[in-house]
Amino acid sequence: MNNLTSDSTDNLYIEKAEGIKSLNPRIVLILAISCGITVANIYWAQPLLDSIAHTFGSNITTAGLIITLTQIGYVIGLVFLVPLGDILERRKLIVIVLLVASVSLISAAFSPTILIFMAASLAIGVTSVVAQILVPFSATLALEHERGKVVGQVMSGLLLGILLARTLSGIISASLGWRYVFGIASVLVIFLSFLLSRTLPKSKIETSLTYPQLLKTVWDLVKTERLLRIRSLYGMLVFASFSVLWTSLTFLLAHPPYNFSDAIIGLFGLIGASGAASANIAGRIADKGYTKSATGIFLFSILASFLIMVFGKTSLVPLIIGIIIFDFAAQGAHILNQSEIYKLKPEARSRLTTAYITSFFIGGSIGSATSAIIFSKYGWVGVCMLGGIYSLIAISIWIRELF
Repeated sequence: MNNLTSDSTDNLYIEKAEGIKSLNPRIVLILAISCGITVANIYWAQPLLDSIAHTFGSNITTAGLIITLTQIGYVIGLVFLVPLGDILERRKLIVIVLLVASVSLISAAFSPTILIFMAASLAIGVTSVVAQILVPFSATLALEHERGKVVGQVMSGLLLGILLARTLSGIISASLGWRYVFGIASVLVIFLSFLLSRTLPKSKIETSLTYPQLLKTVWDLVKTERLLRIRSLYGMLVFASFSVLWTSLTFLLAHPPYNFSDAIIGLFGLIGASGAASANIAGRIADKGYTKSATGIFLFSILASFLIMVFGKTSLVPLIIGIIIFDFAAQGAHILNQSEIYKLKPEARSRLTTAYITSFFIGGSIGSATSAIIFSKYGWVGVCMLGGIYSLIAISIWIRELF
């Protein structure tokens, strides 16, 4: 509560029957929904890649670069925008970035060429980092005894946004065309900017660091905090696996033997959405101190999911089972990572987020780029092998940490 202005804490906390204070569930819900909407902007295009490629007359490899550019943009936003959450008033920062995001989405909707669409995708990535300003904000608002649970609940919204974006995107595209997806997303973001401007508490600025000094301290945190480095590596490799799966899944499902439409491909997001349930579980595990062992279980589950999904080349059952296992494990590992790093330096949570999520999305960019290349050369089996390799590297790091 010390980093909020005195006139912004009304209705922010509630007192339970036992006399223990807790963050107002309404605020948690708004933060979760906000994270889901903003992060969805990165994923609207995933089930539409085949349709977008067809509109602009591009090939699979070029279409795959759309996701890569969006993720690169996200990394740029993480490095240069998210740290501002430690030196600027967060509510104002969030609203300004959201308004710029709405312009980027409209540009994508009206893009006349693939190059302009790619430029808009880069801008969408940069401005979608609002979610990563909101997550450390939620950790700051939460009281110590409930921090893991609150972060888990907010991240549930973020993860649902990632996965349900595909479903909504596919349905809208099938009914109205893929351009409407980005137009509707722009309207949602404008509404969100208004909601958050009226709901979020106003924060105080508690550091005198200049912007260049602030950016330097991000690197200083990476150098001095071993836990941050380890958890960032886990995040990088897990999200590389995530992008490997979801980038090439569109190409698999759009062609024989499946030949699914954008709407059907989007419905696979509902299957993956079951993984968001792991966010609450992982948050409670973090609060109880079982992070290290749970991390290993999640990493081995990711590897097992790719072994199962190999058989999804021609059969839906193993594909669906593998996706459910994968997303549950990947989201759980991500929550454990964030819960751990937020324990390090409460006054630097935006910068800790920058370091961790930058690594996370570097992994995602590598995963989506390599996935499109591998799929074009070696097909679905090659994609599953690639995802398994990333997870094996993460497991080897975890085993080393045990001894």
